[in-house]
Amino acid sequence: MKKFDKERVLLAVAGPVIALAVAFVLSAIVLIASGKNPVEPFALMFEQAGFSDVQVLIINQASMYYIAALAVAIGFRMNLFNIGVDGQYQLAAMMAAIVGAHADLPAFLQVPLLLLTAVCTGAFWAGIAGVLKVTRGVSEVVATIMLNAIATSLIVYMWKPDVFGVKIGNNSTTGEMHESGWIPGIDLGESGEIYGLVILAVLLGIGYWVVLNRTRFGFDLRASGSSTSAAAASGVDPKRMVLTAMLLSGAIAGLAGLPILLGDSHTYNLNFPTGIGFLGIGIALLGRNSPVGIVFAALLWAWLDKASPELDFHGYDKEIAVIMQGLIVLSVVVSYEAVREWGLRRQQRRVGAELAAGHVLGADNNTTKEVAGR
Repeated sequence: MKKFDKERVLLAVAGPVIALAVAFVLSAIVLIASGKNPVEPFALMFEQAGFSDVQVLIINQASMYYIAALAVAIGFRMNLFNIGVDGQYQLAAMMAAIVGAHADLPAFLQVPLLLLTAVCTGAFWAGIAGVLKVTRGVSEVVATIMLNAIATSLIVYMWKPDVFGVKIGNNSTTGEMHESGWIPGIDLGESGEIYGLVILAVLLGIGYWVVLNRTRFGFDLRASGSSTSAAAASGVDPKRMVLTAMLLSGAIAGLAGLPILLGDSHTYNLNFPTGIGFLGIGIALLGRNSPVGIVFAALLWAWLDKASPELDFHGYDKEIAVIMQGLIVLSVVVSYEAVREWGLRRQQRRVGAELAAGHVLGADNNTTKEVAGR
């Protein structure tokens, strides 16, 4: 491996490692300040990761986090902040649940129909923000935040019994989906069942890497995100890329809720997971928008979620995991900027040293020529 490649790997790894170390230390300080053992909670959570049933829960949760983080990462690659992933996946999951409860096709048609419904719903909802940005210059951050609120209101409206809602006790649901739309998981016996759509998360990660690194579209997307003016000079339409990136981000976001919808709950109700889109932002940041990095970040987040309930049985608040997640996000932002500055200074020093060496070599050559001329 060349020296330059080694430095790139070092810079890529240094940010997440520093962020995690700082987050662990700050979390320990919080525990000490509250009069608790700063080590035992982490030991308890690490112990939970060794149990097979908890591992299944972690994998299932991580699959949804991973898909949401990929949706955020696509926006980040285009220098867009799609903060509306949360509304996009929830609305998409509800529409898929409604279609699944009212359409009863053979499984080979029903499942693609539900996937297509979720993809189109997510893309449509994100596309609204994309259109506003390219036509009116509206910030995608503001637009997607407002669309999150509208999506929540739409969901509440569609839960009404005279629209698509079905009341089961005090719970509002969309009614149970037909079994032809259920996706069987991987049965591990007493340990539980891994969602069948975990495979979809893997395929999306592979597709994300291929598209961004091995296609002209991916090159245009990264170029437009790095410099809009430079991309335009090379023939790329910046507005078209913005709209395309938002549509693609929303389409993937629409799939984030399907692993649990088609693999477990089979309905959209008040207990359906929320906040996955916002967590995806921190996971994408920690994973540096890399499909492999996001895998580890998603597993870390899922571990913190699924291992922390054990803390309640040992006199600790499980919210320490939430505190740690917040600290990771803050540490990521600070550490990445520090590593970036350090990398720039190293590069500047290296370029300066090379220029100085070249100047000395040129001076020596001139001296040699003068001596030879005499």
